[in-house]
Amino acid sequence: MKTAEQQAIIDTSWGIHDQVERAYLAHPARKGEDAWLDKQRLLLADMALHLLQTALKPEDMPLDKLQNNLHAILTISDQFLPQAGLKQATEHLYTGSSHD
Repeated sequence: MKTAEQQAIIDTSWGIHDQVERAYLAHPARKGEDAWLDKQRLLLADMALHLLQTALKPEDMPLDKLQNNLHAILTISDQFLPQAGLKQATEHLYTGSSHD
């Protein structure tokens, strides 16, 4: 993929990100309420867009951002798939990195 194509996708993703973030911030649910998971789905979409931006960055992929993106996605996803142990998997993301 050419750099211009990558940048066009990233630019488009910022518009989508803004819509998702506005919807998340406007969502009235609080933790413990029935609608909480609906709000968390918006947060998961927000983090997925950040992962897309990190992955398509024209320069070398910043591994610290990749680690942070994956940490957020796994942590949020753990609420939807508690049997998968996704939150526990995040403990290994920073092994051998500057976060140790």
